[in-house]
Amino acid sequence: MERVEFEVHQPRAGTGDLVRAAAAGDAHAWNELVARYGGMVWTVARRHRLSAADAADVSQTTWLRLVEHLDRIQHPERVGGWLATTARREALRVVRQSRRQVSTDDDNVLDLTLFDEASPDVIVTTRSRDEELWRAFATLPVRCQLILQLLGGDEPLSYAELADVMEMPVGSIGPTRARCLEQLGRRVANRGISSA
Repeated sequence: MERVEFEVHQPRAGTGDLVRAAAAGDAHAWNELVARYGGMVWTVARRHRLSAADAADVSQTTWLRLVEHLDRIQHPERVGGWLATTARREALRVVRQSRRQVSTDDDNVLDLTLFDEASPDVIVTTRSRDEELWRAFATLPVRCQLILQLLGGDEPLSYAELADVMEMPVGSIGPTRARCLEQLGRRVANRGISSA
């Protein structure tokens, strides 16, 4: 009689268990956390229009922050949200720093790509509207901000990936996203922001 071997699949460890194990020094648990959330951290960084090098720095700093706080995470099961928030803060820090710096090899060279072909008043109006829109966005609950950021942009997460990161059922993502967009729409309307 031929012997048949079956591959035994271990149940997927819960996020909270992985965080606690990684805090205790389990390298396998740490690697699993990076595998689960590395793409999301990268996506959050790139969503802020950072270069690949800056996004890599943000990603690395985000993981460093997790190492520094691993044993103090209050809700280990929500580490995906913690990572997304930390990556967002680090990306914004890089964006703020880059606004202060203008790189050039020649002090006499002016990069004309920084100028828009639109008239100055259109540029100012558009910039003002965008800043007001981001202020309205910042008043949304953090969960809504994360969901909208991770589903929008150039490299959006799939619903399955977002469900894993946010630890929510896939079926609730669409309705939750719709409610978040409705909240944002109300806030934008209350601030008198127009799309024109």
